[in-house]
Formats: sequence, C-alpha cells, structure tokens
Amino acid sequence: MHEVLTLYPHIEPYNTGFMNLDGHEIYYEECGNQEGKPVIFLHGGPGGGGSEDVRRFFDPAIYRIVVFDQRGCGRSRPHGSLIKNTTWYLVEDIEKLKTLLGIKRWMVFGGSWGSTLALAYAQSYPDSVSEIIIRGIFMLRQKELDWFYQEGASKIFPDEWTKFISVIPEEKRDNLMVAYNEIFNGSDAKAKLNAAVEWSRWEASTSKLIKNDSLLDEFSDSHFALAFALIENHFFINKGFLDYENQLLDGIEKIRHIPAAIIQGRYDVVCPMETAFEVSERWPEAKFQIANNSGHSAFEQEIIHLLVSATKEFSNL
Repeated sequence: MHEVLTLYPHIEPYNTGFMNLDGHEIYYEECGNQEGKPVIFLHGGPGGGGSEDVRRFFDPAIYRIVVFDQRGCGRSRPHGSLIKNTTWYLVEDIEKLKTLLGIKRWMVFGGSWGSTLALAYAQSYPDSVSEIIIRGIFMLRQKELDWFYQEGASKIFPDEWTKFISVIPEEKRDNLMVAYNEIFNGSDAKAKLNAAVEWSRWEASTSKLIKNDSLLDEFSDSHFALAFALIENHFFINKGFLDYENQLLDGIEKIRHIPAAIIQGRYDVVCPMETAFEVSERWPEAKFQIANNSGHSAFEQEIIHLLVSATKEFSNL
C-alpha cells in the first residue's frame, strides 16, 4: 500500500520583510533551510494572501521557502489597493523579490490564480525558473469567468448561487461581474462590504468537494473579503490584463523545457478540469496528475498528497 503524504509540520519564518514598490508595502517571508533549494509560493485569488499552512507543502530541511502576499492583500499594505495592481506588476514583484533575496533560480509553485501568475512569470522570466508546480489551473479566459460568475457552477450550487446574486438587482444580473464592479466602485460602504462578503463566500462554498464551514467563516471575514473581492473583480473585469485571451496557453511553448507538474481535482468547480487538460495537451513534457476524488482546494487530502509528492520529487533536481 502506498504511503499517503501529508503536510509537513508547522514552521515559523526565519526572515520577514517588506518591499516598497509603487506605494505598496509587499510582505514576504522565508522559512526552512536558509541554504536550501529556493521555492516561491504564489497564492490564489488574486487577493487571497498567503497563510501559515502554505509553508507546509515543502520539506523545511531541503527547501528555502519564500511566501509573499501580492499587492493589496494579506499582510501587504495598503489593504485592498487597486493602484498599480495588475498581473504584470506582480510578475515584476516576483522577479524583484528574487533579486532582493540573492536567488538566481527558483521553483515556482502556485494554484488557482497562483497557477495563472506562475505561468505569466515563467513565460516572462524562463531563465529564473528551475521547476514549476501548478494546481487548479486557471487561464482567465472568458469561458472560465462565465462558468463561475455567470452560468455553470450556478447549476451545481444553486443554493449558494442564490446568495451570490441576492445583492444584485434582477435587471442587472445579465452581467454579474459588471454589476458587482459597480457596487465596489460606488460610494455606499455598507453595500460594498455586503457585496464583498457574498462574492468571497461564493468561492469558499464551492472550493471543496465537501463543504467546509471553517473556510466559509474565513472567507466571510470582512477584512479578508474586502481585499479578496475587490482585487479579484478588478483583475477579472480587466481579463487579467493579458494582451489576448489565449496568451498564457500559447506561451507554454516558451517554458516546455522546464520540469513541471500539473495537478488538478477532477471535480474542481471553481477552475474546471478542461483548462488543465488543455494545458497538458500543449505541454506533454509536464507530469499531469488528476486527483479523482477532489475539488478545487489545495487542502483536499488527495491534492495535498500529490503536491507534496511533487515537491519531494523535484527536491532532487
């Protein structure tokens, strides 16, 4: 019987700091082995922020683990800021952080929006990337956005969808992302906060194969939800600031030489498996693994096993 891998024990950072760029104070931390194999963890959202548990996908005896909170979220400041906050600013932040820490090349690890950012960064700076591990693949195409924010996931979670659309007048429900954007850019602070919580709760309610009340509570926290919802909506309304819809899919040609693992939950409702399958078809050299009994979250038991297996395998490269 094969061993089921779990997260490594909790660890504390040995170094924390902020990068001051474009009016943003961008939080970063280092954990594990100071002389170890460098890896950067790219969190989801956009707007999700890092957490203590994400450090635990990596063997702290082997890896020099870098986590940073992207502009406007988590421990970065100012909270919820959309100023100079685009995919390409974040790509440059990653490269500047690498330089600041004196790292020449590092493994890039990201899920959901983190997979989007991982691909954008690797395609911009392929010589900076030693390996790639991506999960819950998201390419920010219109069909993916429509699936989750207009019609698709709504058919699987109609009870939660009712709550998501409850803050939007019926006459504006033909384009929910735009309708939410109007509230987020409006002057009614209470309406903005209520909408942010509903936006955030919708993702939490669909992220795990088995509904998780603690995740719902975390995503319903007003401080978290405000940054999460406003930043996600800002990126999605602007189509991720990509030059064209298939930019990241076409850009895989630039990074096919980089060792890679693609891990995808079969029943991922947030980022359906079709996208991961398309990426694997373009990237036959990458190791594509399907978690057949899992949803979207990185913290599904089966996905944890596959992610930790990948970090163990790449630790020898």
